[in-house]
Parts: sequence; C-alpha cells; structure tokens
Amino acid sequence: MSVDFVLLGGIEARVGGTPVDLGHVRQRSVLAGLLVDANTQVPTARLVDRVWGDRPPQRAQATLYSYVSRLRHALATATGDVRITRRTGSYVLTVDPSAVDLHRFRDLVGQARTAAGARAAELFAEALALWRGEAFGDLDAPWFNEQRTSWHRERLAAELDLYDLLLRLGRHAELLAELPARAEQHPLDERLAGQLMLALYRSGRRSDALAHYRQVHRRLSEELGTDPGPELQRLHQQILASDTLTARSAPEPGPAPVPRQLPSPPGPFTGRTGELAELDKMLDAGGAPGGTVVISTIGGIGGIGKTWLAVHWAHHNAAAFPDGQLYADLRGFSPTAEPASAAEVVQGFLHALGLASTEIPADLPGRAAVYRSLVAGRRMLIVLDDARDAEQVLPLLPGSPSCTVLITSRRRLAGLVTAHGARPLALDVVSEAEARDMLVRRLGAERVAKEPKAAATLLDCCAGLPLALSIVAARAGTHPDFPLAALADELRDRSARLDALGTDDPIADLRAVLSSSYDALDPATARVFGLLGQAPGPDIGLPAAAALTALPVPELRSRLRQLEGAHLIRQTRPGRYRMHDLVRLYAAERATQDQHGEALDAALRGLVDFYADTAHDGDRLLSPLRTPFGPDRPDVTRGALPLRDIDTAMSWFEAEHLCLLDTHRFAMARGHHRQAWQLAWSLDTFHWRQGNLDDRTAMLRATLAAGERIGDRTQQASAHRLLGRAYVTQGHHATALEHLRAALALFEEAGDAAGTAQTHLNLALAWEKQGDDRQALAHALQNLRIRRTLDSPPREAEALNAVGWYHARLGHHPQSRRHCEEALALCRRHAFREGEAFTLDSLGYLAHRTGEHALALAYYGQALTLRRELGDAFEEADTLAKLGDVHDALGRPARAREAWRQARSLYLAQRRLGPAAQVEQKLARSGVPED
Repeated sequence: MSVDFVLLGGIEARVGGTPVDLGHVRQRSVLAGLLVDANTQVPTARLVDRVWGDRPPQRAQATLYSYVSRLRHALATATGDVRITRRTGSYVLTVDPSAVDLHRFRDLVGQARTAAGARAAELFAEALALWRGEAFGDLDAPWFNEQRTSWHRERLAAELDLYDLLLRLGRHAELLAELPARAEQHPLDERLAGQLMLALYRSGRRSDALAHYRQVHRRLSEELGTDPGPELQRLHQQILASDTLTARSAPEPGPAPVPRQLPSPPGPFTGRTGELAELDKMLDAGGAPGGTVVISTIGGIGGIGKTWLAVHWAHHNAAAFPDGQLYADLRGFSPTAEPASAAEVVQGFLHALGLASTEIPADLPGRAAVYRSLVAGRRMLIVLDDARDAEQVLPLLPGSPSCTVLITSRRRLAGLVTAHGARPLALDVVSEAEARDMLVRRLGAERVAKEPKAAATLLDCCAGLPLALSIVAARAGTHPDFPLAALADELRDRSARLDALGTDDPIADLRAVLSSSYDALDPATARVFGLLGQAPGPDIGLPAAAALTALPVPELRSRLRQLEGAHLIRQTRPGRYRMHDLVRLYAAERATQDQHGEALDAALRGLVDFYADTAHDGDRLLSPLRTPFGPDRPDVTRGALPLRDIDTAMSWFEAEHLCLLDTHRFAMARGHHRQAWQLAWSLDTFHWRQGNLDDRTAMLRATLAAGERIGDRTQQASAHRLLGRAYVTQGHHATALEHLRAALALFEEAGDAAGTAQTHLNLALAWEKQGDDRQALAHALQNLRIRRTLDSPPREAEALNAVGWYHARLGHHPQSRRHCEEALALCRRHAFREGEAFTLDSLGYLAHRTGEHALALAYYGQALTLRRELGDAFEEADTLAKLGDVHDALGRPARAREAWRQARSLYLAQRRLGPAAQVEQKLARSGVPED
C-alpha cells in the first residue's frame, strides 16, 4: 500500500490513507532524521546526534536499533514502498521522495521557478499548501531546531517568489489579504516590504504604501543602523513620483542558455595519464536513470596541478556535456582574497543560466533551489575549483544525475565521500620522466640536452611539483641566453630555494601558495607541521613524532589526520608520515619564524634522545654481551620505544635507518656529541649484520673526529676499535691496523682490560684478512688470556672459538676441535646465540677441512638457521658460500650452485664485490646450466 510522510507540521505517516502509530517523540525523531536524508546512508553516530544532541543515553546505538525495529513493524504494511535498512555503521530509509511532503515541497518549488504564468502560480500554491504548521512539529533536539529554521527560510523564499509572480500577473488585490500579516512577521525584509508597497500602490492606496516605507526605514535605522537598499529606495521614488507601476504578464521562457564558463585551456600539458583515465570513468557512471550525481574530488597540496588537471580534462571532454559547463573559483585557499560564499557562486551560475537579477531569490536556499531546478535533466559539467571545505560546496551540488561535478581542493572533503559518494582522486608529484617532459616542452629539447647536469639539478630541486617546475621554466625562459647552471646553483642552496621559487604573482609564488594552506591550520596543528619540517630524516614514525611534539598519541593522531587531510603530509604506510621536500623546507622555515627558539631546540633534543635511546636498547637486544654504552648508562633509557625481541629490534632499525643516519648528522652539527656517539655505537651491530659497511664506516669516522675534539679518551678508544674493524671488512689493511693499534694503546693506558681484549680479537681478524694466520692466532691467544681473568663466560666462549678457528686455518685440527667444542658448550650453557652461530661455523669449517663433509653440512645448517634468526645477513652470506663448497665436495652440483647463488645475491646487496667475484668463479666452473 502507498505511504505518505508528513514533516511540515508534525511527524506523521499514513499507509493507504490510514494513520500509523509512530510511537513517542524520540522514536518519531529517528524517523524524521532518516526522512530528511531519504535514500541516503546516515551514519549511526550522526543519527544519534540528530535524535539526542549532546546528551545521548548510555546505550544510544542499542536504543536506536530498538526504535528502528519498532518503526519497521509500524510500517510493515508498506514494505513495498518503504524500508529501513541497516548498513555497516549507518542506516538508510528507502522511499519514493514524492511520498515525503518535505521533498515534495522542494520539488514543486523547483518546478514552479522554471514554469511560467498561471502554471507557476499553481505549483507554488500546491507546494505551500503542504505546510500544516511548524516543520518537525514538537521535535526539540538542536539539529531539528536548525533544520526547522532552514526549512522555514525555504518556505518564506517560495512565498516571496509567489508574491512576485502574482504581482507580475496583476493579482495584487488578492495579495492584500496576506501580505500585511507577513510583513508584520518579517519587518526588516526589504523584498517583502517592496511587495506590500507595490500591492498597496496598485490598489490605489499610495499614502499607505509611503507610510509603510517610512515605517521600514525607521526600523532599519533603529535596529540595524542602516538605510533601505537601492531597490526599495527606487520603488519609493517611483511611488512618490506617481510612476506607472502596472502589472505585466511574465514572459514565456525562451531557449535555455548554454553556459561555457571554463577558463582557457592550461599551457602545455603532459603526463597524468592514470589520473585522466580515472576521471574518464566518471562519464560511464553518469546519467543513469535513478542514479545519483557523479562527483569527483581532486585533492593534493598547493601547486600539485589540481586546477591544471581539472581544466584540461574538462576541455578535452566538453563535448560530453552539450548543455554547458559551469565553472567557479571558490578561492578556498587564495592568498589574495577571501573564500567565495555559496550564495555568490550560485548567483553567478543563475546569471549564466539566463536569469536576471530581479528573478534571483535573495536567500541561499531559494537560489540553490532555482539552480537545481534549472540544471535538472541537463547534461552539464560543474567545475568547483579550490574548495575550502565541504560546507562551501554542498549548496552548489545539483540534484540531477545527468550532471557531473568536478571539485578541486587542498583538503580531502571526506564529508562528500561519506555522504554523497564522491570519488576522491589524490594527486601526487609527477614522475621524473613527466617532470623532464614538462621542462623540455617549456625550454626546448636542445637547451635541456645542452646542460644535462644542470637540468638534472633543476628537476631534483623541484621534486616533481608542477608549480615549482613552472616557476623554474618561466625564470629560465625569461633569460634564454643564460646558462641553466646559474639557476641550478641558486636552487641547490636549500636555505634559499624557496626564494628562488618566488614570483611577483602571489598565485604563482610557491611560498605564498603554501602559506595559504598553513594559515588555514589551527595553532596546535600548525606547531606540529613546523616541527615535522625540522625533524631529521626523510620521514617519521608515529612514536618518533610523539617524542618530537610531546603530545599524547591520540591527540597527535588527530593533528596528523588534519595535516593529511590538508595534503601537507602523506601517510606512506600505517604510522609513517612523509612531507614533500619543498613543503618540508617551508614547514621548517615557519617553525623557525613562529616557534620560540628554546622550545624548538627542546623538541628536537627530545627527538634525538628518542632515536638514540631506542637504538641503544635495540642494540642490547641484538648483542646483549656488548659493553654497555658509557659507564653511567641506566638500564632503562628515557623516552625509548619498548622493543620486545630481536625481530622487533631489527624491524625498527630497518624502518628507521635513514632517519637514524640523518639524526646522527644532525646531532653532530648541533654539538650533541654524546647522542651522536651513542647512535654510532648502537648502529654498529645492525650495520655489521646487514653488511652495510659504507654507512657504518662513515658514521664512525665522523664520530671519532667529534670525540677527538671534545677529548673523550674512552670514546676515542672505542671509535678507533670499531672503525678499525670496519676497515678490516672493507679490505683497507694498513688503515685498519692504524686504528686498532691506536685503540689498543688508549685501552691499555686507561687500564680497560675488556677493551684491550676486544681489540686483540679485532687485530686477529685484521691479520687473518691479510693472510697471516700466525699473527692472527697470537692476538686471539692474547684475547683468551685476558678474557679468562674477567669472569665473562660468553666472552670467554667467543675467545675460545677464535683460537679454535685460527688453529683450524693453520691445520692444527686437534687443538681447533678442543677449543671450539669447549666454546660451543659455554655458548649453549649461557644462551649466547651469536657466539653459538660463529662456533658452529668454525666446526663446520674444521669438519670440511678434515673430510667429514656430512658433519660439516650439519654444523653449517645449524649456523645458517641461527644467523637468519638473528638477522645477520653479513655472516649468512659467508656460511652460504661455505655450504656451497661442501655440497660441491659431496658431488651435489645443483645444491652447491643454489647455495652459491644465494651467497652471491647477499654479497652484491652488501657491495662486497671481492667475495661476490669468488663465488661467481665457482658458479662458472660448476658446469650446471642456469635455470
């Protein structure tokens, strides 16, 4: 059976003409809250807010569910016409809009405003007859009060439109029965005052018309301190002059104008093929019967090319919109003007659609209703450029599925996605090839090819941002005889790069463009933005950002979401955030300008401490037997991120590696020498296991210089030792010995037995790599002698294994086995897994040397498992290479080749070219064809 809903004068429902019991006021509020947005998903939280405002019951969602269930039961006889469906996190009430008086009213008013003469008057009257009292009756929640006010404004706008129409039709006499009361209700409405004055004047009551003008003039002056507007003053003068103000019949509407408001096509356009294809998909989705308006939102930071893309696509597809294209610059983030009001934009659209100023309603709801009516059923494109937020856009959306809307904004406009099904398209920087193509198109292929290094610098400094590329191309184009190298040198200086990307036009000045986004942030979010720009590293994780900002994680997440919504940062993966290079420069500049120097330094110091302390704790998990950093190092470090085990420590080091390197450089530059040394010390194990020899050496070399400047002898000794060990693995024998001997002297001078022992162990490795195993054994024995006096069983096991290893290399097999087996027992007794892996490797080598190949496979297999569990890729490569040798000796060429291939892959990843070449030779000799 058919159903009718009443909202304009109470909350009622009739099924087949019979009233339905809708229950108490809260239950009726649920129905009304769904009917206002009929056929649209209403999020549960939003519905709760509509029904209860800021005072919901404790179990609001459960209560809401029970109300919906009762409403379904009450409307059960109308199931063919209406249904309430629960979706994930929302409800939707499906109904024919004409069954709801509120929607029928709006539709009739829209028809009336596009009709002519008596027919228009009939439609207005039919629409207004739907009102039986106050909208939403006795519902008193804040949201319904706001809705009531809004709908009453729409009602008044429709009444005034009807009065204008009746005056044009010469029906002024019948209006005198209604207009005086309406004017009394709205004494400051000048449009209504003019209608009453005109009706009185045409009815021969000139003095009454003039008296009403005086009354309006007085009230405007007393209550608002202003005079009547030009139109009312003009009408007053005409009445004073006894002008002929006769009625005239409204002209029949002529052919609807076809607006072509798109701005001129952008300059040379290149790239963005994927994004253009995404926009093309809109055309396939638009205009379906019973469908919805197709809306796409193009988002991204200022200067990313949103308008460029939108206008290019719009021109390219203009033929698909034969009824015209409307365009509005909403000035949401303009550096030179305030954002455009929706009323102003709709007025412009109505002019473009053929309406005269006198035909345009004064209020926004009236204008929006006329606008939706005029575009209904027309195949049109509406481009809304540079939107501030969803609120600015909502009144500009058409109601007809025949229209397509394209919106650009620096914000995500999530509300449009949620409530209106908008399709977001986020723009990232252009690719390197696209950026180069842009430069070539603007400057010419010959000029770019002539200076390849300078061109590469320009592209690198612009970092794929189209606005920056345009500015650079314009500057280079202004002086075609200047070398590109001069501009490249200017941009290469990071401290002056934003100046180099400035122009006299604020719309095309990068700093001005970014400023308009920054100025839209609230102060707390702006502070976070500035601090992120100052932070060392290419990106930042959530825990590090919390240490930097000193904010609780929930609040920080909220700030980061705002920055992400404004496209000022990008979440590259869960919990990690990155800024565009030029945005970072701007953010760092604003932090320096807007934040107190001491507070900024304290924030950055907190971040450095976080990285240094967490790295220290991570290294203690990777290598628990290392001598703790510094004599006064506390067991629990301040502000460190808790790391559970080796796997989480390795994952953290891998995720933060580039940030840790940059933080080390930052700490060195700021004179934070303790944290710099702490970072270098803490990353040593990770670098060793990853085979990252270059970063390891560079970090230690820089830190050694700092230690020498501040005169810290203990730090110098440790840095010399670690640096010597690093040089050993890189094959720099003389340099390695120089550092290790310096370390030995400093440790012996300080009476540091543990440091002396460890340096002897490193000297043994140095002589081994030089091919002198006897010298190596002598240092290994020195290490063992000292370790046996220090009551450290794991370190003693390490020393025993080293002695056993060098005995094996010298052919002293019984001595080797005795030392290694004693070492293995100690390692296992004290759960020293790293030492166990080394010792198993030594025993595998010994077994291989003595022809016990099956035993060698077992030892190497156990060592390989441990090294993979420890994340020790450096030693894993060596073990794989030796496994390949054993398989080869056993006549298993395919297995040998597989092990050698894996070893070669690791060696190349670690840039260990010597061992990689040796394995390559073995592969070449193996005779097994490539897979």
